[in-house]
Amino acid sequence: MTSKELREKFLDFFRKRGHKIVPSSSLLPSDKTVLFTTAGMQQFSLYLSGEKDVVKDFQSRHLASCQKCFRTDDIEEIGDDTHHTFFEMLGNWSIGEDKTGYFKEGAIKYALDFLKEIGIDKERLHITVFKGDEIIPKDEEAIQLWIDNGIPKERIREYDKKDNFWGPVGNTGPCGPCSELHYDRGEEFGCKGPCGPNCENCKRFVEIWNLVFMQYFKNEKGEYELLSQTNIDTGIGFERLISLLQKKNSSYETDIFDGVIKKIEQASNKRYVDNKKEFRIIADHSRSITFLLSEGIVPSNVSQGYILRRLIRRSIRYCKLINLDFNVFYSLMDLIVCKYKDIYPEILNNNYNIVKEEEEKFNKTIELGLQKIEKLIFNKENRTITGEEAFDLYQSYGFPIELVEEIANEKDFIVDKQGFNNALKKHQDISREGAEKKFGGVGKDSGEMGVKYHTATHLLHSALRKILGENVKQMGSDINSERLRFDFAYNSKMTKEEIKEVENIINEKIKEGLIVKKEEMSLDQAVKEGAIAFFKEKYGDKVFVWTIYNPKTGEIFSKEVCGGPHVENLKDLGMFEIMKEESSSAGIRRIKAILK
Repeated sequence: MTSKELREKFLDFFRKRGHKIVPSSSLLPSDKTVLFTTAGMQQFSLYLSGEKDVVKDFQSRHLASCQKCFRTDDIEEIGDDTHHTFFEMLGNWSIGEDKTGYFKEGAIKYALDFLKEIGIDKERLHITVFKGDEIIPKDEEAIQLWIDNGIPKERIREYDKKDNFWGPVGNTGPCGPCSELHYDRGEEFGCKGPCGPNCENCKRFVEIWNLVFMQYFKNEKGEYELLSQTNIDTGIGFERLISLLQKKNSSYETDIFDGVIKKIEQASNKRYVDNKKEFRIIADHSRSITFLLSEGIVPSNVSQGYILRRLIRRSIRYCKLINLDFNVFYSLMDLIVCKYKDIYPEILNNNYNIVKEEEEKFNKTIELGLQKIEKLIFNKENRTITGEEAFDLYQSYGFPIELVEEIANEKDFIVDKQGFNNALKKHQDISREGAEKKFGGVGKDSGEMGVKYHTATHLLHSALRKILGENVKQMGSDINSERLRFDFAYNSKMTKEEIKEVENIINEKIKEGLIVKKEEMSLDQAVKEGAIAFFKEKYGDKVFVWTIYNPKTGEIFSKEVCGGPHVENLKDLGMFEIMKEESSSAGIRRIKAILK
């Protein structure tokens, strides 16, 4: 079975059983407390908690999807059999059980029926369930249902919250006990002693499907409350399942990556079997970078942009390790686009120049940086790279701390990460103090026009996101007494009509006399309340949130974390006019504007 056939079979299976097929949501979640979409349920979280009406919006309580996902926790693990940064998740949901809905019994039956349909041997399935704790009881119901559906009790194992309690995705949200389906690959993959699902010594048992029985809501106090409705939330690791179906040890050996691996072999004149780690890292990162670019993300030192920069620089390093010309990397991205364009058409929105520019930046320093690391390691007796040394590699050569750690680990060295963080904080404090003395930006002494222009940047940022989309992100600004300059992430030149729309929105809000409110709170609270905060590494424990809103209707136009200062009423600004819109660098546009 091909990967394309597996997607189609899954969605068709649930379509025939009354499920509404929902397209994948963006990799950039609406929940700003998390960097990326990491699970299929994220786009349904408000429905799962009962805050929104699923029937009203989807005309069904039963949904299914193939969701693109991205996880950053295991980047260092990429290169083994199972880990990926970008991956796909197949899932089905029953939201808000009623007489037409299903809960544990229905979810278990559907799972077993689908696996039977695609040829998975039921006799090789082992099940894990939640064993309970002092707060939440053992899932006796699930145990009995698995037995009723033909799974012998000796193939059902109980585990704690770490393994068999799912969620929430963020700090709060819907969650519940879960049952995982594990596939036994056979004794040849096992360890010497007795083992089973979740064995840490071997890879005999592969988790392929997680059934979450969503019954609870974790509140801000960390307490678990019963939901007003019960939900089923399931997820299949697409790459893992296709590996089993194609009888491969890893998805890197399936049709998902076959063209990419062959291309790397041809271009490097090396064999995959001899260089699995390097080949897999390059293959994984070519796919993940392609998808991140399609979301409008650009390399930066913060947030999603930092992850993209880290992946590009990691790719460059591993291409060098196998003597692969990095120009081949762009042809790998082309192969990824061809593989996925019919499933995720947005992947066609790629700007390879962004990667090219990042490559050129990093290539100027990578050799010097690698030489510096080698020299440090050669001259060290205590096998430790200090925080100051790691920070120097970061500041001078653009080496992320994770890359320094990775290279050090290969040589059996360690890095003083706490020392690095201290050095970074010291540098940021000095930079922040310098910015506060400067006449624009955060500048406390920026004068009357500086305050007005600073407020205008918030209006401009919000208006751009309303006209061009929420992928627009501020990348920098500069203010003096005569104009503002605003840089933002966006891949296309703005049309005259778009520029005019932005101007009109801003001048309309100025005319309405919107009020500017200042509040102090923690950064976490600010993000929870919807404040935009793209430069999180510059902020302390407490931040100022500036909200621009209509006092008559309460409607919020802009809400950002910022050091200030700002005007109190937009009527003080006068008329806003965009003088110029141009390219600043690859994927970055620049606007210059004045107040009259």
